[in-house]
Amino acid sequence: MKKLFLVVLCFVANFGLALAQDLSQYDKVELWPACAPGETVREPNVEAEGNYAPAVKVTTPFLLIQRPEKQTHDACVLVFPGGGFNVCFYKNEGGEPADYWLKRGYSVAILVYRVPRPTSGAIYSSALQDAQRAVRILRSKASEYGYNPDKIGVQGFSAGACLALLTATNSETPAYEPIDDLDKLPCNVAFAMPVYPAYVLSDGATDPNVNGGEGATMIDAFHFDSATPPMCLIHGDSDIYSPLGSVEVYKKLRSMKIPAELHVFSGAPHGYMFWNDLPNANTWQDRCGAWMEQMKF
Repeated sequence: MKKLFLVVLCFVANFGLALAQDLSQYDKVELWPACAPGETVREPNVEAEGNYAPAVKVTTPFLLIQRPEKQTHDACVLVFPGGGFNVCFYKNEGGEPADYWLKRGYSVAILVYRVPRPTSGAIYSSALQDAQRAVRILRSKASEYGYNPDKIGVQGFSAGACLALLTATNSETPAYEPIDDLDKLPCNVAFAMPVYPAYVLSDGATDPNVNGGEGATMIDAFHFDSATPPMCLIHGDSDIYSPLGSVEVYKKLRSMKIPAELHVFSGAPHGYMFWNDLPNANTWQDRCGAWMEQMKF
């Protein structure tokens, strides 16, 4: 846990290098009509101080939704920020990617899911509940925002990329008991773009990989099923969360004949904010954009 704490501190420090996006114009939608599953009280969410600081305690998760000024695509990209499932970097690792998709004419949403990690059970359990509920909410609002309800997909970063994989592979595995009519809607997604996913392999299921991913297997939480969508995987080969996790996901998708694309950038560490000075990696987001065009989303 000490190593994890240092990693989170590193993210807090270095996200100050980026410009926080103005999210004040986004529509805010709370996920749950009362308390979220497993919660007993609705407490105020807590954010660290500073323009670039993350949410450090979220018990009332929510979506931020925005329609582009010029809508040229009928897909919606749901962004999952990272933060080790301990904090949620939604102002940067949510706002910046969302801004990219808005400029390309896509509707976007950012999920501010519950953190920190649950005190028992899987580190991602509450976040996955929030993610499945978020997809259902977006499906219910498709006509309002002008996108196709069957073209909702996810892009995630670090822990958020793990959450993107979980969402993409678990739509037929409910993460919570239905609470209202909204939960009658399906929670499958049409595409997934996991960017440097963490916690994919057995030697790094809760922390950075201890053996670099060598000889490790995928955790058993990914239930690749008939609803698993095409994916574009992005990683750096100098990442403390091994790119072999993305490689294993790619291999699994390929074995199932699910379309997939994989980019592993030489010398790229964890966190896209460190890729700006890498000529081989600083166009990583355009690789996602080109893949979306190729897949007709």
